[in-house]
Amino acid sequence: MKAPRNRTIDISVEEGQPYLNRCIRVERPAALGSVLDRTILGDALRVLPLLPRAFASLLIADPPYNLDKDFSGERFRRMSDEEYAAYTRRWLEAALPLLQKDASVYVCCDWRSSPVVGTVLKEYLHVQNRITWQREKGRGARGNWKNSMEDIWFATVGRTFPFHVDRVMVRRRVIAPYRADGRPKGWEETPEGNFRSTFPSNFWDDISVPYWSMPENTAHPTQKPEKLLAKLILASSDEGDAVLDPFLGSGTTSVTAKKLGRHYVGIEQNPQYCVWAEKRLELADTDKTIQGYADGVFWERNTADQQKRSRAK
Repeated sequence: MKAPRNRTIDISVEEGQPYLNRCIRVERPAALGSVLDRTILGDALRVLPLLPRAFASLLIADPPYNLDKDFSGERFRRMSDEEYAAYTRRWLEAALPLLQKDASVYVCCDWRSSPVVGTVLKEYLHVQNRITWQREKGRGARGNWKNSMEDIWFATVGRTFPFHVDRVMVRRRVIAPYRADGRPKGWEETPEGNFRSTFPSNFWDDISVPYWSMPENTAHPTQKPEKLLAKLILASSDEGDAVLDPFLGSGTTSVTAKKLGRHYVGIEQNPQYCVWAEKRLELADTDKTIQGYADGVFWERNTADQQKRSRAK
């Protein structure tokens, strides 16, 4: 029995068969209308060559990190760096023809695989930056530094690309407010405290990994937060654009894209994760809330004001 406040989505494939039935399989070349806003059940390496050319303005990929990991019965085994580079090239070469000429690409990785991923991306794309985000979760390590950081490589197909920094401003509390002529300078005075909106850097320490009381949480072992994906989607796409995720997992990219008015195409080979993704997509029909994002700004982690605003939406 789960605690009353435990909102983790963990329904089984058997219980979630109606959700699994909403997913599609792609076994021959598909028209855009047949795959847009759908979850595709299948292996990305087989599905990607069958999708329409140049339809996506944004690719977000969260492939298995180069670790021994069990994904609900499907095991990924650690490879050599050379083998993981070859694996990265295979899925990237399959995905690139689906991107528009000004598309952006974000690839998630950990500290071990990050150098490999960055090197491979440079072979095909224009690498723009490497984002590092703090996971704020995980067990301590007695014989090493606790691993609490992950990377996201940012690359683009062409040299010109959209980047909407005004949509991803960070809301931070002002500790030592500066005034000019008695008025706040560069910050806002509110009943909840003093805040300022700042330009985002490539280090993000405002992300909360989903936990048991959050409605977005699932039993997926490596689920990404909606807040994390919202930053990527808002900065590098517009409403109505199509976002592609070839390693959908429990559905965070598709769910966040839907909440933000984008189209999505997600590919996932694990039926269990497809069930959770479709359940979350259903919930997004009535709840557009993204934890930590309100009033057009991203609030600091655990900021009481942003929590109140999110609940009010």
